Amino acid sequence: MSVYGDGSGRAGADGDGTRRTGADGDGIRQAGAYGPTELLVIAKEPVAGRVKTRLCPPFSPAEAAELAAAALADTLEAVLGLPARRRVLVLDGRPGPWVPPGFEVVPQSAGGLDERLAAAFGGCTGPALLVGMDTPQITAALLAPALAPGAWDGVGAWFGPAEDGGFWALGLADPDPELLHEVPMSVPETGAVQRRRLVRAGLVVRDLPVLVDVDTAADAHRVASAAPGGRFASVFGRLTGAGVR
Repeated sequence: MSVYGDGSGRAGADGDGTRRTGADGDGIRQAGAYGPTELLVIAKEPVAGRVKTRLCPPFSPAEAAELAAAALADTLEAVLGLPARRRVLVLDGRPGPWVPPGFEVVPQSAGGLDERLAAAFGGCTGPALLVGMDTPQITAALLAPALAPGAWDGVGAWFGPAEDGGFWALGLADPDPELLHEVPMSVPETGAVQRRRLVRAGLVVRDLPVLVDVDTAADAHRVASAAPGGRFASVFGRLTGAGVR
């Protein structure tokens, strides 16, 4: 799994390091339609040497960070166009001017990835859908089933499997952190273990399409080809000197 994340506590409380964009969250109302679901993006600040290190080589750390920034920008733009009750960027690092209006920003908690993801859901009060920054090819159409009216009728979880065995999206009708604690992360069986945990908890699980995470240069080429009109594809094409088809 390639998502990073989570927040400690409910976003938006004064003095807790949370950033709101827009007075009293007005940016959220302006960004897109309301819906019943909280949308979370788990990400790292795109700093050279800290993100997308598996792209090096053939890319340099600075180029890998540029690709990460483009992937994150595409992801945030996609989320802004989706119906949501609340949009949150759960960030490892410092927010900058690259964070668009319409997002609350909360810091990641300490601990392993399972703990950080669990804490991200722990900051939610209703149905929540979490995505990472490694699938810039996401679109409204891909996420539509989990965000449509009635998406949670009789459904306890939405699960987006990744081709590498992880998962790129996870939605929970009741965002219980215990559903993620001690799930082994970043191993080939991560997705299978996580989905099995949901089923064993008695949840009805619905699946989203299988996507490719951007981990390697080969992954980057496939993702850029899948979304040739995005920032990620543009940066990838410029860095490689090749057009994307």
